[in-house]
Amino acid sequence: MSNYKIAAIPGDGIGVEVIAAGVEVLKALAAKRGTFGLDFEHFDWGSERYLREGQYIPEGGLEALKSFDAIFFGAVGSLEVADHVSLWGLRLPICQGFDQYANVRPARVLPGVTSPLAKGKAIDWVIVRENSEGEYSGSGGRVHQGLPIEVATEVSTFTRVGVERIHRFAFELARSRPAKHLTLVTKSNAQRHGMVLWDEVFAEVAQDYPDVRTTRELVDAVTTTMVLKPEQLDVVVATNLHADILSDLAAALSGSLGIAPTANLNPSRDFPSMFEPIHGSAFDITGKGVANPIATFWTAVMMLEHLGETAAAAELMSAIEAVTESGLHTPDLGGKATTREVTDAVLALIRR
Repeated sequence: MSNYKIAAIPGDGIGVEVIAAGVEVLKALAAKRGTFGLDFEHFDWGSERYLREGQYIPEGGLEALKSFDAIFFGAVGSLEVADHVSLWGLRLPICQGFDQYANVRPARVLPGVTSPLAKGKAIDWVIVRENSEGEYSGSGGRVHQGLPIEVATEVSTFTRVGVERIHRFAFELARSRPAKHLTLVTKSNAQRHGMVLWDEVFAEVAQDYPDVRTTRELVDAVTTTMVLKPEQLDVVVATNLHADILSDLAAALSGSLGIAPTANLNPSRDFPSMFEPIHGSAFDITGKGVANPIATFWTAVMMLEHLGETAAAAELMSAIEAVTESGLHTPDLGGKATTREVTDAVLALIRR
């Protein structure tokens, strides 16, 4: 029997609530199936720790994470800590430190969920986000701070290696799906260096995948396609910033950010991959017991698939869809259910 070590990092806000729910569901699933085990170790890496000790990740923290099979992450962000401090203090050091260069965000309308789009049922997308460089490379700086002549630069960094590997990942994913269709998102009409390299490498890699149909859309234009012609998209590959924005739109069009999962993958498996819901800390509902745990459960499905437990992943996804189809919805989906009620419903289906 396989036994997996999972690092649970609830982080901030509703991350604490939904990760607790996710761990509970995963433990029940493992116990029911009896074919694999999950050993969770919890880490208090969050903004409370930062405010108390001055750092999110303690000395040697990343080294300790290397021994785990996967990371189950909640959210980071606090009203008491600047966003750039929290993001660069916790999430990005893990993503970049473990070379989790492929961020994968599926989007579809789950049974029983209503999309704001009349054509919402046509949504069946996977957005592949370059997760290690681009607009979030951290290159740049500020000089003459506080003076009238202050200058700030933010440099988008694109490397041939980084661009090629994310395009190959996206092509492989597109090849594995029925439509075999990959859309390149770009802005090379205005950004004539990094984004032109982005386009050129895509065209080179495409020659190795003649069975995959490709299209190319400017980032502003693809938003209209997502809204007006969702059936024209399948797998989408975009830069760090562009995909970050587009995947939030995809989640909203699918019904709610509360149902959207994410995998931050190190495809070579040299380091553990990290799995997280995309909704963030959600300060407005923290502590109210109404956070939607569906995104975290779907994220757990992706983690199980990555670990090779595909049958368990399918069982959990079936339970998720049965609960959403039943109409048991949290307020973000227009219902009145609590986090506890949705979690209990999923647990009941697993244990049955």
